[in-house]
Amino acid sequence: MSKTLIIGASGQIGKMTTQKLIAKEQEVVALVRDKEKLSDITSDKLDIIEGDLEQDFSHAFQGCDKVIFAAGSGGSTGTDKTVLIDLWGACKAADYAKKANVSQFVMISSIGADDPAQGSDDMKPYLVAKHMADEHLINSGLNYTILRPGGLQDEEAKGGFQTAKPESREKMVITREDVADALVFSAGNTALNNKIFELFNGELPLEQALA
Repeated sequence: MSKTLIIGASGQIGKMTTQKLIAKEQEVVALVRDKEKLSDITSDKLDIIEGDLEQDFSHAFQGCDKVIFAAGSGGSTGTDKTVLIDLWGACKAADYAKKANVSQFVMISSIGADDPAQGSDDMKPYLVAKHMADEHLINSGLNYTILRPGGLQDEEAKGGFQTAKPESREKMVITREDVADALVFSAGNTALNNKIFELFNGELPLEQALA
């Protein structure tokens, strides 16, 4: 039985991804720091495991063949948490996944992670963390899919996508729910193995945008 581990399952995108996978009758292991944050989701397809990304969380990988890394330190924390969660936590996750013989690792990264030097001063620590985490995953030997979404928005899913960077900064955005849909589509999709996509809202259906 295929089972997907979602790291950061209590975050906005992680929670939506958890719910969408369950709706598709998929087995999900949700890794969270506090089980209470998912107390509103009940399903026999869901196994909630507590763990801290700053500690050893290798126990969460047992029996999982796919991993989605949707964790992040959040915009209100300092550079220290960005390093510990977005960089170190992600690198440890890739190492644990490798040991557990996971067949695919799907990472949420960020636009600008390919070239942090081009980012604004306040964004640079975050982009460097994402860049290093992506590089660690790429060099891990795992099958990976890296999604680099634009600015995240809380609106309802638009259902239209593009991977080409829009001309204007205002259009370099995507809803969190659309990112969750892209994660669900990517997990287990071997055609997307070892590929990196920038992701924005656009005109194409997801299948075409990621083709």
